[in-house]
Amino acid sequence: MQQPHPKAVLTDIFGAALSAVQGRSLIALRSRLEGETWVGDFGGQILRWPLPPGGRVLVVGAGKATASLAQGLEAVLGACIDDGVIVVKHGHAELLDRIRTVEGGHPIPDAAGEAGTRAMLALIDDLTPDDRVFVLLTGGASALLAAPMEGLTLADEAAVTDLLLRSGAAIEEINTVRKRLSRVKGGGLLRAIAPAQCVTLIVSDVPSNDPGMVGSGPTIPDQASQGAALAVLDRYGLADRVPAAVIRHLRDAPVPVASPNSSPVILLANSDTAVDAALARASALGLEIAWIDRRMDGNTHAAANAFVDQLKAAAARRRAGGPPMVLLAAGETTLKVVGTGKGGRNQEFALVAARLLDGEANVAVLAAGTDGTDGPTDAAGAFADGETAARARTAGVDLAAALASNDSYPAFAALGDLLITGPTGTNVMDLVIGVAL
Repeated sequence: MQQPHPKAVLTDIFGAALSAVQGRSLIALRSRLEGETWVGDFGGQILRWPLPPGGRVLVVGAGKATASLAQGLEAVLGACIDDGVIVVKHGHAELLDRIRTVEGGHPIPDAAGEAGTRAMLALIDDLTPDDRVFVLLTGGASALLAAPMEGLTLADEAAVTDLLLRSGAAIEEINTVRKRLSRVKGGGLLRAIAPAQCVTLIVSDVPSNDPGMVGSGPTIPDQASQGAALAVLDRYGLADRVPAAVIRHLRDAPVPVASPNSSPVILLANSDTAVDAALARASALGLEIAWIDRRMDGNTHAAANAFVDQLKAAAARRRAGGPPMVLLAAGETTLKVVGTGKGGRNQEFALVAARLLDGEANVAVLAAGTDGTDGPTDAAGAFADGETAARARTAGVDLAAALASNDSYPAFAALGDLLITGPTGTNVMDLVIGVAL
């Protein structure tokens, strides 16, 4: 029997992981309408949420996969939904019947996202205690929800976001700052919804799975200290580079008072959900589990080195007569961008792996974002194997130069090794899969 191509095996496993965390299914298959009560069963967590006949049912939210969640909610609630506004990344809209979709900028907030956020706030203005609001959140909401605090501008938010993303700061650190600059993050949306009740449905893309960090916690009050955001800017040498108005605001403006409103928060899926599905598929393909890292973080290059070390060890066991093996890592590494090239952390991970695996037989790696986008590119990630470096040399592609300038996208495009999925309808951080066949 002919051995399947490593790239096909990697694609198969990645597809199984995506299917398990697809937004529409997470709601449509796990909740239902019983009379005037919405009932959800989320991993044994049962929520029964009455929808008072005298009030309206509204849907708001943001994130790269929020349109998929909205499809699931429309499938369950149908005409019970009176109106809604969600903000998604440009190109990530889906067909919806009762919920309006606005496309905005990601990872840098733009005027379209700001307009969408204004429309959302207008929708929930002057609610009553009988109204009910579903809040849908996935990764990307921090950029897509753009509503600067008084005294700040969209340009201020955009400048701070850009500097933080390039600094190598972790997502939790970035969102600590973004919460303090926004009228909707850090519990701001919850304050705007009061006195109506809301329920928040989350697909997590943060390593800690802290719901207050997904989308910078629009319905979860900010727990950080007064000086926490300034401390992040100082830590990465950005205090003298961000707009002066931002520093004044962080220094002088008090932390907003938390809303007395209560908000059930449901974690629909996270990277563990995807990893478990990937493991099940790998087992069905006859692969033995060699190594798992469910909390991959830290420097992208360091994470790639650690992963390749484990993959080489698995390959050695395979050559010694062991079974074909799979390795999995999920999380979010941090990439300090020093060059002017085009790429993302997953493509750079694969680029590091390609150089380290040069000449290694029967091994391959896929590093990809589960949302279908890696950095400011249309690729989810890239493949690398023991022959990538040799093929690059033949094609005249300088992998070392690409690495030095953070220019991984053109290198993998030239080799035909980009993974391009389009929007996936989910976002649970990154997944790295390695096989030794």
